[in-house]
Amino acid sequence: MKVTAATGLTLTIDLAALAENWTRLEALAAPAECAAVVKADAYGIGIDEAVPALWSAGCRTFFVALPEEGRQVRAAAPDATIYVLNGYFPDWTEAFRTHHLRPVLNTFTALESWAQHAPGEPSAIQVDTGMNRLGLTLHEALELARRPEFLARVAPTLLMSHLACADERGHALNQSQLMLFEEIKAQFPDLPASLANSAGIQLGADYHFDMVRPGIALYGAAFAEDRPPLAPVVTAKARILQLRDVAAGDSIGYGAALHLREETSVAIVAAGYADGYHRRAGSRDDHDGAAAWIRGEPAPVLGRVSMDLIALDVSGRVGVTEGDWVELFGPNVPIDEVAEAAGTIGYEFMTGLSRRAERVYVNRPQAA
Repeated sequence: MKVTAATGLTLTIDLAALAENWTRLEALAAPAECAAVVKADAYGIGIDEAVPALWSAGCRTFFVALPEEGRQVRAAAPDATIYVLNGYFPDWTEAFRTHHLRPVLNTFTALESWAQHAPGEPSAIQVDTGMNRLGLTLHEALELARRPEFLARVAPTLLMSHLACADERGHALNQSQLMLFEEIKAQFPDLPASLANSAGIQLGADYHFDMVRPGIALYGAAFAEDRPPLAPVVTAKARILQLRDVAAGDSIGYGAALHLREETSVAIVAAGYADGYHRRAGSRDDHDGAAAWIRGEPAPVLGRVSMDLIALDVSGRVGVTEGDWVELFGPNVPIDEVAEAAGTIGYEFMTGLSRRAERVYVNRPQAA
């Protein structure tokens, strides 16, 4: 693989896979519009690269968490519609106006502030349907519907809510949230609506409304309990720094957390938790950790993950040498398997990838 910087962890990011994932989700959601959630620097892969690829695929609406992320999206897609999920404060007004961002208004205080500081400029309204996180209550939504003049100053272009348990297809809360959202939507008959996140798309057309908002599914991580992930977008690799044979009974790494049951060939790899590879993905005497991939075979992680280093069991692998590249996650090692071994989820792994890791972008879209 081509390396352009002297780094440890190298992330190869396939922009064609990202675009293809969006296209597949768009087909599942049709005739609803398919937006894209690109908060947290496009889940760690980079807004500057992800947004043009998604725009070339046909995506026209993007969701971010913060105005600064919205500014980055605007620079990458000048004609996009951009919603900011974390709401609005009056001191954000200039940023919203300058970059033509639309706040997702979650409280009556935010509604009143937007109506005062940016009357008639577009926004979105979020209602809480059971997650108990952000959004108006049912009572507040009904009150808002009874105030058409105030609603005109708020100028909403979208009504939305968020599913709490969509990744569990049979969870009772899914139907409960759908029914409550439909009840609220009936009070705003002319307002486009959005409920489904990545997993919500798989719940069926009843959940799609006018727009779906996939996030993690775009990036190739698992998004529903009974559905395989889409194409992997990120492949993480690092090089072997040293090979050593370690005797049976000896320990590996900090804290002597793992003792070897037999003589083992060990590869020390140039990546660690400072790169975003979680410390808990390591192994102990009483706990198996994650595995990497080298020369067509899995290689279990041995002992604790260090700040900059990981130890792997490469016993029996023919031809392994110092300088070889090891896949830490990617097409052969799903990121969700590594995350599960670390007691977390693919979301946290993706968004926690260090900025010191080199990002190599492949399959950029052709310029129009």
